[in-house]
Amino acid sequence: MENNSSTGRDLGTLLQYRSDRRQVLKAGLAGMLAALPGLPLSGCATRGISGGPLLGFASVPISTADEVRVPPGYRAQVLYGWGDPVGAAAGQPAFRWDAGNSAEDQALQAGMHHDAIEYFPLPAGSGSSNRALLAVNHEYTDDGLLHADGMKTWTAEKVRKSQAAHGAAIVEVELSGTAWRVVRPSRYARRITASTPMRFSGPAAGHPLLGAGDPVGTLNNCAGGITPWGTYLTCEENFNGYFVNAGEIPPEQRRYGINARGFGYRWHEFDSRFDAAAHPHEPNRFGWVVEIDPYDPHSRPVKRTALGRFKHEGAMVTLASDGRVVVYMGDDERFEYVYKFVSRDRYRPGDRAANRELLDQGRLYAARFDDNGSGRWLALDG
Repeated sequence: MENNSSTGRDLGTLLQYRSDRRQVLKAGLAGMLAALPGLPLSGCATRGISGGPLLGFASVPISTADEVRVPPGYRAQVLYGWGDPVGAAAGQPAFRWDAGNSAEDQALQAGMHHDAIEYFPLPAGSGSSNRALLAVNHEYTDDGLLHADGMKTWTAEKVRKSQAAHGAAIVEVELSGTAWRVVRPSRYARRITASTPMRFSGPAAGHPLLGAGDPVGTLNNCAGGITPWGTYLTCEENFNGYFVNAGEIPPEQRRYGINARGFGYRWHEFDSRFDAAAHPHEPNRFGWVVEIDPYDPHSRPVKRTALGRFKHEGAMVTLASDGRVVVYMGDDERFEYVYKFVSRDRYRPGDRAANRELLDQGRLYAARFDDNGSGRWLALDG
């Protein structure tokens, strides 16, 4: 999907331009050298790659088999698959192979289509490599598989189940002998879904365009990130596809790709908040980076508005030399932008409570890439 009306050249075009220009220059140089009598060209030949192996293991042959293949000496196991109970105290419903689990069951089970996964050692800050919490994104659903009769006879229950299969999960895992297993029950285990209560923080919190009350839910959670203070950043990506607007679409909705069709989830038929004509502010509640504390199962996820609103693909966190937090982010849509956020305040090792507010104050930048291969960061003020 492409919704950017900018006439500027995108990064792909710039890279192609520079690549083509290099080829022309190389061809011209080769022709010039060839025209010089007696000049050996052997020194211009590209050196071959060393005959040594590039990897420390045997490569896996190309295959069309419907199976996971690993190199000799390695093995793979299914640790946490769709429908597996996460181990929450509220219940551990078993997966039903006839897709007969209820929406309530699904809210206690692994969602569909795992994406980002981050490892949080247990105990917190220990560096343990044999016991941990995994934060896992569940990006989207295949509703033809999620329900016993697919998408026939669309119902409110199916919408609730589809929403419960989105979001993220926190599961406890441990190494038992030579295999990993999910710990059930676990006091840390929980699901975060499209129906989970959340809150806004940062400069946009409380703005009228975000509507009244706290936001509910997260969806299309693709890539993510991990903070130095041990929290998980999950990124809301193509949120526009969950909304439908059959009326006149305002420019701000059109810019994000909201239309009369959506992606076919049909949530709006039984959950009116996904009708963008009836609830024009509801789309504004999505497209954020959501911070989750995996170590506190009672904490409410926070949508950090200082990190910007777009179709977030990843939130890679590092520390600048002066101790400020830097978050690098990309937009999943074609012909969009690369961003970075730089915190106003500095990271304080060991002060988890203070660090939790670092993502609320700072400056957001967009990258500009120039024809000559250079670039610069443009502050997005105002």
